[in-house]
Amino acid sequence: MNRMSAEQYYAEIESHMSEAEHQIRLFEEAKALTPKHPELDQLFHIPNGELRAKATAGRLKAMGVKTGIPDLCLPVARGGYHGLYVELKSMKKGASLSEAQKVWIDRLNTNGYRAVSAYGWRVAMLEILSYLEGV
Repeated sequence: MNRMSAEQYYAEIESHMSEAEHQIRLFEEAKALTPKHPELDQLFHIPNGELRAKATAGRLKAMGVKTGIPDLCLPVARGGYHGLYVELKSMKKGASLSEAQKVWIDRLNTNGYRAVSAYGWRVAMLEILSYLEGV
């Protein structure tokens, strides 16, 4: 019988996690790494994409919520960028960027930010740490 490696085990579990679960896990890891990288305390979530009642969605749109904005923002300048935006996707089959998300990522990159997409919290954290460490 083939034994599953720890890496395979976690990949299997994480492939079934929702985007929200990945985001929660990312923020748990960011909190744990804040002593080494104090800038992680500035990382925040932009709550743009959840399903809402029509009345709530209309009110939020009137307040300036825009479709396609990445999920995470780290407003820390590094490597010639003003800050980092990350669109975090789940690892579930079929998870992909919407056209609006692609437009916003391109727009942010054009305007001096680093903007990326990441599938799963581990990839997102690697993007964030690479950004902070100037890799």
